[in-house]
Amino acid sequence: MGGHDSDEAPAKTRRRGIWGWMLFDWAAQPFFTVVTTFIFGPYFVARLTEDPISAQAAWSNMATISSIVIAILSPILGSIADQSGARKPWILSFAVVKIASLLMLWFAAPGSPLILPITFMILASIAAEFSIVFNDSMMPRLVSRDEVGRISNIAWGLGYLGGMIVLIAVVTLLAANPETGLTLIGIPPIFGLDPALGEDARITGPIAALWYLVFILPMFFFTPDAKKGLPLGAAVRSGFRELGSTLKELKQRRGLTKFLIARMLYQDGVNGLLILGGTFAAGMFGWVTIEIGIYGIILNVVAIFGCIAAGLLDRALGSKTVIVTSLILLLIATVGIVSTRPDSVLFGLIPLSEIDSGGWFGTAAEKAYILFGLLIGIAFGPVQASSRSYLARSISLSETGRYFGLYALSGRATSFLATLSFSIVTYASGSAHLGMATLIVFLAAGLLLLFRTPYPATR
Repeated sequence: MGGHDSDEAPAKTRRRGIWGWMLFDWAAQPFFTVVTTFIFGPYFVARLTEDPISAQAAWSNMATISSIVIAILSPILGSIADQSGARKPWILSFAVVKIASLLMLWFAAPGSPLILPITFMILASIAAEFSIVFNDSMMPRLVSRDEVGRISNIAWGLGYLGGMIVLIAVVTLLAANPETGLTLIGIPPIFGLDPALGEDARITGPIAALWYLVFILPMFFFTPDAKKGLPLGAAVRSGFRELGSTLKELKQRRGLTKFLIARMLYQDGVNGLLILGGTFAAGMFGWVTIEIGIYGIILNVVAIFGCIAAGLLDRALGSKTVIVTSLILLLIATVGIVSTRPDSVLFGLIPLSEIDSGGWFGTAAEKAYILFGLLIGIAFGPVQASSRSYLARSISLSETGRYFGLYALSGRATSFLATLSFSIVTYASGSAHLGMATLIVFLAAGLLLLFRTPYPATR
């Protein structure tokens, strides 16, 4: 999706303008880390209602609806971002929707109707993703092509760090064990939050909203925006024309087509694991906010080291080797998670004691779940980072705009299928374990197709 302004040599951007842009990831990530994955999501499943199975399916439906809307509208918004110029007015509009929706999550008390938090989560998720489309499209104008990878990766790292800082703050200062009334560090929750009323989890919505509001301001103040380009209608038509011609070109480039389809499949599985993994554990073990939070911190710490190691391996062995290895680890982890019951692991082959030794993750099954979680932590960063470098090595510099536009579309186009499959199977069988097993299909199908894809996929 190369636009009229992406062909210009970027003007020299001041350091504070680049930092303003990078802080967007730092601002945006706590919504995904604290609200969607590790704190509010598991609270929604385990504590908002008396029926964790139907709540888990409702949460999955929320992700499915959000993904369908994002998949349909992202290419249109991507073309607008490329062709119409200024991005900040769009980011501001979506920020208003996201912040207002997150504030409303505070009212999701136990026993309240599920429809309200589901509606506000859908609005927040859509606004968050659309903001990312416009923010990403600012990057090529800020630095030279040589520097794009560096600032992109620093921003990604800042996002992980920002999400982890907020997560640590929640589990040490705000989230209390309902039995003791104390947080992880042994103090009563600040602000007098009552865990019995879910206030420790509900507060994550307003916290993520405030964090986002504060830390996107440097981007608005200091990061230069594109000048106004084509009118809205012309921008949409032009973007669709360019997308159409690129899709026709893919018929001649079988290797690249295979890679984009393989990535689309396995990315669905990765997204499903991230969205559903915490809620699945909360439903099975009855984990409270602190336990889910500790699980999330463990995953994020391991992920940072996983990315560092994968960066070195990518350079030495190539992106395909890193992706294949990561997918094998994710498959092992998913099979392990699906096979874990409170009294056994590996589909009953290894019986486990149900005696709770006390403390966090007191049963043997919970410890096994953490071990499988470590494999996810090691692999989920590298599989995404090396997919990006796989594509970069497969196309020429003159093609980067439109093919990375197509790459972004392929990452979203079918992202609802994994959560939809989970919902359908969970509803039909009454088993969240069978619902989780559907993720194995997406990871395995993507891996098998990737095996048959040339590297680099230049043809």
